Amino acid sequence: MKNNASLVYNFCLLVGDALAIVMAFTIAYILRVSLSHVALSAPVKASDYILALISLIPFWLLLFGLLGLYNSRIYERRFNEFGRLLIGSFIGILFVISYSYIADVTIFPARLVTVYSFGLAFFFALLFRTTARGFRRELFSFGIGINNVLLIGDNNTTATLVKALSDTRVTGYKILGVVAARASKSYDGLKQYKTFNEAIGRQFDDPLHTIIQTELYTDPSKNNDILSFAQKHHVAYRFVPGNSELLVGKIEVDLFQSIPVIAVHQTALIGWGRVVKRLTDIILGTIALVIASPFMLLIALAIKLSDNGPVFFRQERLSRFDSRVNIFKFRSNKMAYNGLDPEEAFAKMGKPELIKQYRDNGDFLANDPRITPLGRWLRKTSLDELPQLLNVVRGDISLVGPRALIAAELDQFAQKSLILSVKSGLTGLAQISGRRDISFDERRKLDLYYVQNWSFWGDIVILVKTVSIVFFHRGAI
Repeated sequence: MKNNASLVYNFCLLVGDALAIVMAFTIAYILRVSLSHVALSAPVKASDYILALISLIPFWLLLFGLLGLYNSRIYERRFNEFGRLLIGSFIGILFVISYSYIADVTIFPARLVTVYSFGLAFFFALLFRTTARGFRRELFSFGIGINNVLLIGDNNTTATLVKALSDTRVTGYKILGVVAARASKSYDGLKQYKTFNEAIGRQFDDPLHTIIQTELYTDPSKNNDILSFAQKHHVAYRFVPGNSELLVGKIEVDLFQSIPVIAVHQTALIGWGRVVKRLTDIILGTIALVIASPFMLLIALAIKLSDNGPVFFRQERLSRFDSRVNIFKFRSNKMAYNGLDPEEAFAKMGKPELIKQYRDNGDFLANDPRITPLGRWLRKTSLDELPQLLNVVRGDISLVGPRALIAAELDQFAQKSLILSVKSGLTGLAQISGRRDISFDERRKLDLYYVQNWSFWGDIVILVKTVSIVFFHRGAI
Protein backbone atom coordinates (compact mmCIF):
# COMPACT_ATOMS: atom_id res chain seq x y z
CA MET A 1 0.00 0.00 0.00
CA LYS A 2 1.43 3.35 -1.00
CA ASN A 3 2.31 5.72 1.85
CA ASN A 4 1.20 9.28 1.16
CA ALA A 5 2.84 10.75 4.26
CA SER A 6 5.89 12.00 2.33
CA LEU A 7 3.67 13.53 -0.34
CA VAL A 8 1.65 15.38 2.31
CA TYR A 9 4.83 16.58 4.01
CA ASN A 10 6.22 17.80 0.67
CA PHE A 11 3.00 19.69 0.03
CA CYS A 12 3.24 21.30 3.47
CA LEU A 13 6.81 22.36 2.72
CA LEU A 14 5.67 23.83 -0.60
CA VAL A 15 2.91 25.85 1.07
CA GLY A 16 5.20 26.87 3.90
CA ASP A 17 7.89 28.10 1.51
CA ALA A 18 5.30 30.14 -0.40
CA LEU A 19 4.06 31.73 2.83
CA ALA A 20 7.63 32.38 3.96
CA ILE A 21 8.39 34.23 0.71
CA VAL A 22 5.22 36.32 0.96
CA MET A 23 5.97 37.20 4.58
CA ALA A 24 9.56 38.09 3.74
CA PHE A 25 8.69 40.46 0.91
CA THR A 26 5.80 42.00 2.85
CA ILE A 27 7.91 42.72 5.93
CA ALA A 28 10.76 43.99 3.72
CA TYR A 29 8.33 46.47 2.13
CA ILE A 30 7.03 47.61 5.52
CA LEU A 31 10.52 48.06 6.99
CA ARG A 32 11.82 50.16 4.10
CA VAL A 33 8.69 51.98 2.86
CA SER A 34 6.28 52.29 5.76
CA LEU A 35 8.68 52.63 8.69
CA SER A 36 11.52 54.50 6.99
CA HIS A 37 11.51 58.20 6.11
CA VAL A 38 14.33 57.93 3.58
CA ALA A 39 13.32 58.86 0.03
CA LEU A 40 12.39 55.95 -2.27
CA SER A 41 13.99 55.33 -5.64
CA ALA A 42 10.61 54.53 -7.22
CA PRO A 43 7.00 54.97 -6.04
CA VAL A 44 5.54 51.45 -6.01
CA LYS A 45 2.11 50.83 -4.53
CA ALA A 46 1.81 48.04 -2.01
CA SER A 47 -0.91 46.35 -4.08
CA ASP A 48 1.22 46.36 -7.25
CA TYR A 49 4.23 45.12 -5.28
CA ILE A 50 2.35 42.16 -3.75
CA LEU A 51 0.62 41.30 -7.05
CA ALA A 52 3.95 41.16 -8.89
CA LEU A 53 5.42 39.08 -6.09
CA ILE A 54 2.60 36.52 -6.06
CA SER A 55 2.88 36.07 -9.82
CA LEU A 56 6.58 35.21 -9.45
CA ILE A 57 6.26 32.83 -6.47
CA PRO A 58 5.63 29.72 -8.66
CA PHE A 59 8.96 30.27 -10.40
CA TRP A 60 10.70 30.69 -7.04
CA LEU A 61 9.18 27.42 -5.79
CA LEU A 62 10.14 25.70 -9.05
CA LEU A 63 13.70 26.78 -8.39
CA PHE A 64 13.50 25.27 -4.88
CA GLY A 65 12.25 22.05 -6.46
CA LEU A 66 15.13 21.94 -8.95
CA LEU A 67 17.52 22.31 -6.03
CA GLY A 68 15.96 19.22 -4.44
CA LEU A 69 14.41 20.99 -1.46
CA TYR A 70 11.31 18.79 -1.74
CA ASN A 71 13.36 15.60 -1.89
CA SER A 72 13.67 13.59 1.33
CA ARG A 73 17.38 13.03 0.66
CA ILE A 74 17.81 16.79 1.09
CA TYR A 75 15.28 17.89 3.71
CA GLU A 76 16.21 14.99 6.00
CA ARG A 77 19.77 16.37 6.17
CA ARG A 78 19.91 19.69 7.95
CA PHE A 79 23.16 21.04 6.48
CA ASN A 80 22.21 20.10 2.92
CA GLU A 81 18.84 21.79 3.36
CA PHE A 82 20.44 24.86 4.95
CA GLY A 83 22.87 25.32 2.06
CA ARG A 84 20.33 24.81 -0.68
CA LEU A 85 17.87 27.15 0.98
CA LEU A 86 20.55 29.83 1.07
CA ILE A 87 21.48 29.26 -2.57
CA GLY A 88 17.84 29.04 -3.61
CA SER A 89 16.93 32.29 -1.85
CA PHE A 90 19.86 34.07 -3.45
CA ILE A 91 19.10 32.81 -6.97
CA GLY A 92 15.40 33.52 -6.36
CA ILE A 93 16.01 37.18 -5.58
CA LEU A 94 18.30 37.41 -8.62
CA PHE A 95 15.47 35.98 -10.70
CA VAL A 96 13.04 38.64 -9.47
CA ILE A 97 15.59 41.38 -10.19
CA SER A 98 16.24 39.96 -13.67
CA TYR A 99 12.53 39.76 -14.41
CA SER A 100 12.09 43.37 -13.34
CA TYR A 101 14.88 44.44 -15.70
CA ILE A 102 13.87 42.34 -18.72
CA ALA A 103 10.14 43.09 -18.44
CA ASP A 104 10.92 46.76 -17.69
CA VAL A 105 8.64 46.60 -14.63
CA THR A 106 9.50 48.34 -11.36
CA ILE A 107 8.94 45.86 -8.52
CA PHE A 108 11.17 47.15 -5.74
CA PRO A 109 10.60 50.69 -4.43
CA ALA A 110 14.15 50.78 -3.03
CA ARG A 111 17.28 48.67 -3.30
CA LEU A 112 17.24 47.93 0.43
CA VAL A 113 13.93 46.09 -0.05
CA THR A 114 15.85 43.59 -2.18
CA VAL A 115 18.39 42.95 0.57
CA TYR A 116 15.70 42.64 3.24
CA SER A 117 13.67 40.27 1.05
CA PHE A 118 16.60 37.94 0.44
CA GLY A 119 17.57 37.69 4.12
CA LEU A 120 14.02 37.34 5.40
CA ALA A 121 13.02 34.79 2.74
CA PHE A 122 15.89 32.55 3.78
CA PHE A 123 15.19 33.07 7.50
CA PHE A 124 11.44 32.42 7.34
CA ALA A 125 11.82 29.37 5.06
CA LEU A 126 14.42 27.88 7.42
CA LEU A 127 12.28 28.70 10.47
CA PHE A 128 9.20 27.09 8.95
CA ARG A 129 11.06 23.96 7.89
CA THR A 130 12.58 23.60 11.35
CA THR A 131 9.13 23.93 12.90
CA ALA A 132 7.64 21.49 10.39
CA ARG A 133 10.35 18.95 11.17
CA GLY A 134 9.61 19.17 14.90
CA PHE A 135 5.86 18.91 14.35
CA ARG A 136 6.37 15.91 12.08
CA ARG A 137 8.31 14.12 14.82
CA GLU A 138 5.50 14.84 17.25
CA LEU A 139 3.09 13.19 14.82
CA PHE A 140 5.38 10.16 14.70
CA SER A 141 4.86 9.66 18.41
CA PHE A 142 1.10 9.39 17.70
CA GLY A 143 1.64 6.91 14.88
CA ILE A 144 0.84 9.45 12.17
CA GLY A 145 2.97 9.49 9.02
CA ILE A 146 4.81 6.28 9.92
CA ASN A 147 6.45 4.20 7.17
CA ASN A 148 5.89 0.51 7.96
CA VAL A 149 8.74 -1.77 6.89
CA LEU A 150 9.23 -5.51 6.37
CA LEU A 151 12.86 -6.63 6.48
CA ILE A 152 13.91 -9.70 4.48
CA GLY A 153 17.28 -11.24 5.28
CA ASP A 154 19.29 -12.68 8.11
CA ASN A 155 22.69 -10.99 8.27
CA ASN A 156 24.59 -8.17 9.97
CA THR A 157 22.91 -5.58 7.74
CA THR A 158 19.49 -6.70 8.97
CA ALA A 159 20.60 -6.38 12.59
CA THR A 160 22.03 -2.93 11.87
CA LEU A 161 18.75 -1.77 10.32
CA VAL A 162 16.75 -3.17 13.23
CA LYS A 163 18.86 -1.13 15.62
CA ALA A 164 18.85 2.01 13.45
CA LEU A 165 15.07 2.00 13.00
CA SER A 166 14.23 1.01 16.56
CA ASP A 167 13.05 4.46 17.69
CA THR A 168 10.01 5.12 15.52
CA ARG A 169 9.42 8.54 17.09
CA VAL A 170 12.74 9.74 15.67
CA THR A 171 13.11 7.84 12.40
CA GLY A 172 9.47 7.68 11.31
CA TYR A 173 9.91 3.97 10.44
CA LYS A 174 8.23 1.00 12.12
CA ILE A 175 9.42 -2.57 11.54
CA LEU A 176 6.46 -4.91 11.11
CA GLY A 177 8.60 -8.02 11.07
CA VAL A 178 11.73 -9.79 9.86
CA VAL A 179 11.88 -12.66 7.38
CA ALA A 180 14.80 -14.80 8.57
CA ALA A 181 15.55 -18.49 8.07
CA ARG A 182 16.14 -18.95 11.78
CA ALA A 183 15.06 -17.16 14.93
CA SER A 184 17.60 -14.63 16.15
CA LYS A 185 18.01 -12.76 19.41
CA SER A 186 19.04 -9.71 17.36
CA TYR A 187 15.39 -9.33 16.38
CA ASP A 188 13.85 -9.86 19.82
CA GLY A 189 10.58 -7.99 20.21
CA LEU A 190 9.82 -8.23 16.48
CA LYS A 191 7.70 -10.75 14.63
CA GLN A 192 9.91 -13.23 12.80
CA TYR A 193 8.94 -15.31 9.76
CA LYS A 194 10.85 -18.16 8.15
CA THR A 195 9.70 -17.36 4.60
CA PHE A 196 8.31 -14.41 2.69
CA ASN A 197 5.12 -16.32 1.88
CA GLU A 198 4.57 -16.92 5.59
CA ALA A 199 4.95 -13.19 6.26
CA ILE A 200 2.47 -12.03 3.63
CA GLY A 201 0.10 -14.86 4.54
CA ARG A 202 -0.36 -13.29 7.98
CA GLN A 203 -2.32 -10.11 8.49
CA PHE A 204 -0.09 -7.27 9.70
CA ASP A 205 -1.48 -4.94 12.34
CA ASP A 206 -0.58 -1.99 10.11
CA PRO A 207 -0.44 -1.58 6.32
CA LEU A 208 2.88 -2.49 4.68
CA HIS A 209 4.60 0.42 2.94
CA THR A 210 8.19 -0.70 2.29
CA ILE A 211 10.09 -3.95 1.78
CA ILE A 212 13.84 -3.91 2.38
CA GLN A 213 15.70 -7.05 1.25
CA THR A 214 19.12 -7.24 2.86
CA GLU A 215 20.24 -10.39 1.02
CA LEU A 216 19.21 -12.02 -2.24
CA TYR A 217 18.13 -15.65 -2.38
CA THR A 218 20.15 -18.08 -4.49
CA ASP A 219 16.87 -19.04 -6.16
CA PRO A 220 16.03 -16.13 -8.53
CA SER A 221 12.32 -17.03 -8.53
CA LYS A 222 12.08 -16.15 -4.83
CA ASN A 223 13.56 -12.71 -5.46
CA ASN A 224 11.17 -12.20 -8.40
CA ASP A 225 8.20 -13.15 -6.20
CA ILE A 226 9.15 -10.47 -3.66
CA LEU A 227 9.61 -7.80 -6.33
CA SER A 228 6.37 -8.78 -8.07
CA PHE A 229 4.46 -8.60 -4.80
CA ALA A 230 5.83 -5.11 -4.14
CA GLN A 231 4.90 -3.92 -7.62
CA LYS A 232 1.42 -5.46 -7.53
CA HIS A 233 0.58 -3.95 -4.13
CA HIS A 234 2.34 -0.61 -4.74
CA VAL A 235 4.81 -1.23 -1.94
CA ALA A 236 8.21 0.49 -2.09
CA TYR A 237 11.03 -2.01 -2.62
CA ARG A 238 14.71 -1.68 -1.75
CA PHE A 239 17.52 -4.18 -1.58
CA VAL A 240 21.01 -4.10 -0.15
CA PRO A 241 23.67 -5.56 -2.49
CA GLY A 242 25.64 -8.48 -1.10
CA ASN A 243 28.89 -6.57 -1.61
CA SER A 244 27.93 -3.44 0.32
CA GLU A 245 31.27 -1.81 -0.52
CA LEU A 246 30.49 -2.04 -4.23
CA LEU A 247 27.82 0.62 -4.50
CA VAL A 248 28.88 3.26 -2.00
CA GLY A 249 30.91 5.37 -4.41
CA LYS A 250 29.88 7.45 -7.41
CA ILE A 251 27.37 5.37 -9.39
CA GLU A 252 26.45 5.88 -13.04
CA VAL A 253 24.06 3.80 -15.15
CA ASP A 254 24.86 3.69 -18.86
CA LEU A 255 24.62 1.56 -21.99
CA PHE A 256 27.77 -0.34 -22.89
CA GLN A 257 27.52 -2.03 -26.27
CA SER A 258 23.70 -1.82 -25.90
CA ILE A 259 23.91 -3.57 -22.51
CA PRO A 260 22.85 -1.64 -19.35
CA VAL A 261 25.84 -1.45 -17.01
CA ILE A 262 26.51 0.17 -13.65
CA ALA A 263 29.79 2.04 -13.31
CA VAL A 264 31.05 2.46 -9.76
CA HIS A 265 33.76 5.06 -9.23
CA GLN A 266 35.98 5.00 -6.16
CA THR A 267 34.96 8.54 -5.30
CA ALA A 268 32.28 11.07 -6.14
CA LEU A 269 35.09 13.59 -6.70
CA ILE A 270 35.45 13.20 -10.46
CA GLY A 271 35.15 15.41 -13.52
CA TRP A 272 34.15 19.01 -12.86
CA GLY A 273 34.26 18.39 -9.11
CA ARG A 274 38.04 18.08 -9.18
CA VAL A 275 38.35 21.33 -11.12
CA VAL A 276 36.06 23.23 -8.75
CA LYS A 277 37.81 21.78 -5.70
CA ARG A 278 41.24 22.79 -6.99
CA LEU A 279 40.08 26.32 -7.82
CA THR A 280 38.56 26.57 -4.33
CA ASP A 281 41.85 25.42 -2.80
CA ILE A 282 43.81 28.03 -4.74
CA ILE A 283 41.46 30.93 -4.00
CA LEU A 284 40.59 30.21 -0.36
CA GLY A 285 44.06 28.83 0.40
CA THR A 286 45.77 31.97 -0.92
CA ILE A 287 43.40 34.26 0.98
CA ALA A 288 43.92 32.28 4.19
CA LEU A 289 47.69 32.28 3.69
CA VAL A 290 47.79 36.07 3.25
CA ILE A 291 45.66 36.60 6.37
CA ALA A 292 47.69 34.11 8.40
CA SER A 293 51.14 35.36 7.32
CA PRO A 294 51.62 37.93 10.17
CA PHE A 295 50.62 35.33 12.76
CA MET A 296 52.91 32.74 11.17
CA LEU A 297 55.82 35.18 11.39
CA LEU A 298 55.19 35.79 15.10
CA ILE A 299 54.90 32.06 15.79
CA ALA A 300 58.14 31.39 13.91
CA LEU A 301 59.96 34.00 16.03
CA ALA A 302 58.51 32.54 19.24
CA ILE A 303 59.69 29.03 18.34
CA LYS A 304 63.15 30.27 17.40
CA LEU A 305 63.54 32.26 20.62
CA SER A 306 62.16 29.50 22.87
CA ASP A 307 64.74 26.76 22.10
CA ASN A 308 66.68 27.96 19.06
CA GLY A 309 65.71 24.89 17.04
CA PRO A 310 64.24 24.67 13.55
CA VAL A 311 60.93 26.49 13.11
CA PHE A 312 59.27 24.00 10.79
CA PHE A 313 58.66 20.29 11.04
CA ARG A 314 58.59 18.48 7.70
CA GLN A 315 57.43 14.92 7.25
CA GLU A 316 56.63 12.71 4.29
CA ARG A 317 52.94 11.84 4.12
CA LEU A 318 50.68 10.06 1.63
CA SER A 319 48.24 11.84 -0.64
CA ARG A 320 46.22 10.99 -3.76
CA PHE A 321 47.24 7.88 -5.71
CA ASP A 322 49.90 6.99 -3.11
CA SER A 323 51.89 10.12 -3.97
CA ARG A 324 54.36 11.12 -1.25
CA VAL A 325 54.35 14.78 -0.26
CA ASN A 326 56.29 16.74 2.35
CA ILE A 327 53.86 18.25 4.85
CA PHE A 328 54.89 21.39 6.73
CA LYS A 329 53.93 22.18 10.31
CA PHE A 330 55.31 24.41 13.03
CA ARG A 331 57.60 22.32 15.20
CA SER A 332 55.91 21.46 18.48
CA ASN A 333 58.11 18.58 19.66
CA LYS A 334 61.28 18.86 21.67
CA MET A 335 64.43 18.60 19.57
CA ALA A 336 65.24 15.13 20.95
CA TYR A 337 62.03 13.70 19.45
CA ASN A 338 61.69 15.89 16.37
CA GLY A 339 61.11 13.86 13.21
CA LEU A 340 60.41 10.61 15.07
CA ASP A 341 57.07 8.83 14.84
CA PRO A 342 55.24 8.31 18.17
CA GLU A 343 56.43 4.71 18.57
CA GLU A 344 60.06 5.70 18.09
CA ALA A 345 59.80 8.77 20.33
CA PHE A 346 58.18 6.95 23.27
CA ALA A 347 60.68 4.10 22.93
CA LYS A 348 63.57 6.57 22.94
CA MET A 349 62.39 8.19 26.16
CA GLY A 350 61.95 4.76 27.75
CA LYS A 351 58.15 4.88 27.95
CA PRO A 352 56.88 2.46 25.25
CA GLU A 353 53.73 1.81 27.30
CA LEU A 354 52.49 5.28 26.38
CA ILE A 355 52.01 4.37 22.73
CA LYS A 356 48.91 2.26 23.41
CA GLN A 357 47.41 5.02 25.55
CA TYR A 358 48.26 7.52 22.81
CA ARG A 359 46.60 5.50 20.04
CA ASP A 360 43.56 4.48 22.08
CA ASN A 361 42.97 8.15 22.96
CA GLY A 362 42.78 9.27 19.34
CA ASP A 363 46.49 10.07 18.92
CA PHE A 364 46.47 12.37 21.93
CA LEU A 365 47.95 12.52 25.43
CA ALA A 366 46.91 15.23 27.87
CA ASN A 367 50.52 15.77 29.01
CA ASP A 368 52.53 14.45 26.10
CA PRO A 369 56.19 14.46 27.25
CA ARG A 370 57.45 14.94 23.67
CA ILE A 371 55.88 18.38 23.29
CA THR A 372 57.34 21.76 24.32
CA PRO A 373 55.19 24.20 26.37
CA LEU A 374 54.83 26.46 23.31
CA GLY A 375 54.11 23.44 21.13
CA ARG A 376 51.37 22.32 23.49
CA TRP A 377 49.64 25.70 23.04
CA LEU A 378 50.11 25.56 19.27
CA ARG A 379 48.49 22.14 19.09
CA LYS A 380 45.65 23.15 21.38
CA THR A 381 44.81 26.08 19.11
CA SER A 382 45.68 24.11 15.93
CA LEU A 383 48.02 26.93 14.90
CA ASP A 384 50.77 24.38 14.27
CA GLU A 385 48.84 23.41 11.12
CA LEU A 386 49.04 26.87 9.49
CA PRO A 387 52.13 26.12 7.33
CA GLN A 388 50.08 23.45 5.57
CA LEU A 389 48.36 26.30 3.72
CA LEU A 390 51.55 26.31 1.64
CA ASN A 391 50.91 22.66 0.80
CA VAL A 392 47.34 23.51 -0.19
CA VAL A 393 48.35 26.31 -2.55
CA ARG A 394 51.12 24.13 -4.05
CA GLY A 395 48.60 21.35 -4.71
CA ASP A 396 50.15 18.74 -2.40
CA ILE A 397 46.96 18.48 -0.37
CA SER A 398 43.51 20.05 -0.34
CA LEU A 399 41.78 22.27 2.22
CA VAL A 400 39.36 19.40 2.94
CA GLY A 401 40.09 15.70 2.63
CA PRO A 402 41.22 12.60 4.52
CA ARG A 403 43.93 13.12 7.10
CA ALA A 404 47.44 13.08 5.60
CA LEU A 405 49.19 10.17 7.31
CA ILE A 406 52.56 8.50 7.05
CA ALA A 407 52.66 5.19 5.17
CA ALA A 408 53.15 3.10 8.33
CA GLU A 409 49.96 4.48 9.89
CA LEU A 410 47.78 4.18 6.81
CA ASP A 411 48.98 0.62 6.16
CA GLN A 412 46.96 -0.38 9.23
CA PHE A 413 43.73 0.31 7.31
CA ALA A 414 42.70 -2.35 4.80
CA GLN A 415 40.93 0.09 2.47
CA LYS A 416 43.70 2.67 2.28
CA SER A 417 43.65 2.57 -1.54
CA LEU A 418 40.09 3.94 -1.49
CA ILE A 419 41.06 6.75 0.88
CA LEU A 420 43.98 7.64 -1.37
CA SER A 421 41.72 8.12 -4.41
CA VAL A 422 41.53 11.82 -3.44
CA LYS A 423 44.04 14.31 -2.08
CA SER A 424 44.62 14.40 1.66
CA GLY A 425 43.31 17.46 3.46
CA LEU A 426 44.26 20.14 5.95
CA THR A 427 40.99 19.37 7.72
CA GLY A 428 38.31 16.77 7.19
CA LEU A 429 35.23 14.95 8.38
CA ALA A 430 37.18 12.95 10.98
CA GLN A 431 38.71 16.09 12.49
CA ILE A 432 35.40 17.91 12.99
CA SER A 433 33.79 14.75 14.37
CA GLY A 434 35.95 14.70 17.47
CA ARG A 435 39.47 13.52 16.77
CA ARG A 436 40.26 12.95 20.44
CA ASP A 437 37.14 10.93 21.09
CA ILE A 438 37.19 8.34 18.30
CA SER A 439 39.53 5.49 17.46
CA PHE A 440 41.93 5.23 14.52
CA ASP A 441 39.65 2.83 12.64
CA GLU A 442 36.60 5.04 13.16
CA ARG A 443 38.50 8.06 11.86
CA ARG A 444 39.55 6.16 8.76
CA LYS A 445 35.94 5.08 8.19
CA LEU A 446 34.92 8.74 8.30
CA ASP A 447 37.69 9.50 5.80
CA LEU A 448 36.36 6.73 3.58
CA TYR A 449 32.80 8.07 3.88
CA TYR A 450 34.04 11.51 2.82
CA VAL A 451 35.81 10.07 -0.24
CA GLN A 452 32.76 8.13 -1.39
CA ASN A 453 30.21 10.85 -0.65
CA TRP A 454 32.08 14.03 -1.58
CA SER A 455 30.12 17.16 -2.39
CA PHE A 456 31.14 20.79 -2.79
CA TRP A 457 28.63 21.88 -0.15
CA GLY A 458 29.97 19.20 2.18
CA ASP A 459 33.41 20.78 1.89
CA ILE A 460 31.99 24.19 2.78
CA VAL A 461 30.24 22.74 5.85
CA ILE A 462 33.48 21.09 7.02
CA LEU A 463 35.42 24.34 6.57
CA VAL A 464 32.82 26.33 8.53
CA LYS A 465 32.81 23.75 11.33
CA THR A 466 36.60 23.75 11.38
CA VAL A 467 36.70 27.52 11.88
CA SER A 468 34.11 27.18 14.66
CA ILE A 469 36.13 24.46 16.40
CA VAL A 470 39.39 26.41 16.17
CA PHE A 471 37.95 29.69 17.46
CA PHE A 472 35.77 28.18 20.18
CA HIS A 473 38.29 25.46 21.13
CA ARG A 474 35.85 22.56 20.81
CA GLY A 475 38.47 19.92 20.14
CA ALA A 476 41.68 20.00 18.14
CA ILE A 477 42.08 19.71 14.41
